[in-house]
Amino acid sequence: MKAMTPTIAVVVLIQDATLVNRYARIPMRAIVIEDDIDIQQQIVERLKSEGFAVDSASTGDEGLYLVQEYPADVAIIDLGLPEMSGLEVIDKIRDQGNNIPILILTARGRWQDKVEGLDAGADDYLVKPFHHEEMMARIRVLIRRASGWSDSRIVCSPVSLDTATQRTYVDERELDLTAYEYKVLEYLMLHAGEVISKTVLTEHLYDDESDNDSNVIEVFIRRLRQKLDPEECLKPIETLRGRGYRFTLQRAEPI
Repeated sequence: MKAMTPTIAVVVLIQDATLVNRYARIPMRAIVIEDDIDIQQQIVERLKSEGFAVDSASTGDEGLYLVQEYPADVAIIDLGLPEMSGLEVIDKIRDQGNNIPILILTARGRWQDKVEGLDAGADDYLVKPFHHEEMMARIRVLIRRASGWSDSRIVCSPVSLDTATQRTYVDERELDLTAYEYKVLEYLMLHAGEVISKTVLTEHLYDDESDNDSNVIEVFIRRLRQKLDPEECLKPIETLRGRGYRFTLQRAEPI
């Protein structure tokens, strides 16, 4: 019996390492609606390289369906779509009461087109061609703004998180978080005080339904608790049975 103990330990470690590698993704989802396949693919690849789960469409009808059916943190919409235009898509999204942040793309140089897009309900715009670094910076700002943050530093004292450097602190102590742990914490802190269901968190984690193993979330939530609150004094992440998780520490006023 004693000889079996090391074997069991090794199996657990190997399985756990596999989970870490498989599920170390950012809990943010983007929808890209762009009819130019080359541009669409470039945007999708850049978003995925930043850890986003991404859904994409080439027509307004397909894109509108994605926005209606899949919760997302941001939509990137080209104005010059075939059949249903980008402006029509934005109008329908807003008419349905959906406040998803929208970044519009346009190859048009007329200032009127930008104004029409913003008036239709878009939050920001980029004129083609554009640098992907600028696109990502604008997307990060839109996501923070939608969550009530205007600064790259998110503070729920004594926990602070810098989205620019991806560093996390409890008071002055920097935490050593895995990529997945950091991104889960970032999402919870962006929505501090809100109940985040396991379903919502899972949908933001995975861009492939076959990967949707919600039990893995519990493993990393437990690890976050251990790292944030080793003395079990803060209790920063609350589990609400049958409802999800809530980051309990009070958020500082946005700067």
